[in-house]
Amino acid sequence: MARLARLRLSEDEVEPMARELSAVLDHIAKIEELDLKDVAPTTHVIADAMPTDATPTDAIPTHPGLRADRPRASLPREVALAQAPAVSDDGFLVPSPQA
Repeated sequence: MARLARLRLSEDEVEPMARELSAVLDHIAKIEELDLKDVAPTTHVIADAMPTDATPTDAIPTHPGLRADRPRASLPREVALAQAPAVSDDGFLVPSPQA
């Protein structure tokens, strides 16, 4: 897992990290045991604040720390790729996780 995440762990860090990861995976396993078939998916942490007749395309209500989701200009491709360690076909070149 550390290799896939490109983490450099010292020998002293490996065991605590393995314990923490194991605890996370145990928690996920507990969640998978729950019967959630009648629970609607959560699309946003403040979804309960949305009107009951809201649709996914409605703006998220104003909330401290959040802004309305409005389209805006993005970075030019050249700027976004300028500091990439590797580029291919006008995009980021990343190593395969299967390597």
